[in-house]
Amino acid sequence: MGTVSVAIPPAETPWTLPSRGRVGMFSLITAESAIFTIFVVAYIYYLGKSLTGPTPRQALDVPIFATICLLSSSLTIHFAVHALHLGRIGRFKLLWFLTFALGAIFLIGTGLEWHHLIYEEHLTITTNLFGTTYYSLVGLHAFHVTAGLVALGTVLILALAGRVTQARAYHTEVLSLYWHFVDAVWVVVFTVVYIVGR
Repeated sequence: MGTVSVAIPPAETPWTLPSRGRVGMFSLITAESAIFTIFVVAYIYYLGKSLTGPTPRQALDVPIFATICLLSSSLTIHFAVHALHLGRIGRFKLLWFLTFALGAIFLIGTGLEWHHLIYEEHLTITTNLFGTTYYSLVGLHAFHVTAGLVALGTVLILALAGRVTQARAYHTEVLSLYWHFVDAVWVVVFTVVYIVGR
């Protein structure tokens, strides 16, 4: 008489709450995306409606070098987090510093661009609709870059003090999501302001 095999259903994987850090960061990114969408739509809506100059074509130079720096920082922060997951603290510190430096170069580039626009092109936030929407949109992004640099700088100081270990890899990964968001937003801003808008 043959034996009867009884299929045993696989054990259910216990449900766990999603990571609070990731949920919080994605909630922040969603809210900030909505704000940026409003500013981008406003910029596009008012394109070409300024009654006086200068126009985007007359005033703007395409910030290619600064853009390369900022987008490269997404790579350096990705590899920095990966290095920390592997416990390679020295490599993490170097890559994290490079991320901070690339972001700082981008922000300095924005400041130099504004200096040129204000003092040479005589474009301020009150000059015309282009000036208002340009400084509002690019300024909003610059503010987010500044906030990101403060966070990156804080982690860098803690890392140099020996306070960042492999056990903190998750926290740096959550922070890197914000930095990737800042970079992704710049792709949109760059396309709208320096390509479509010109």
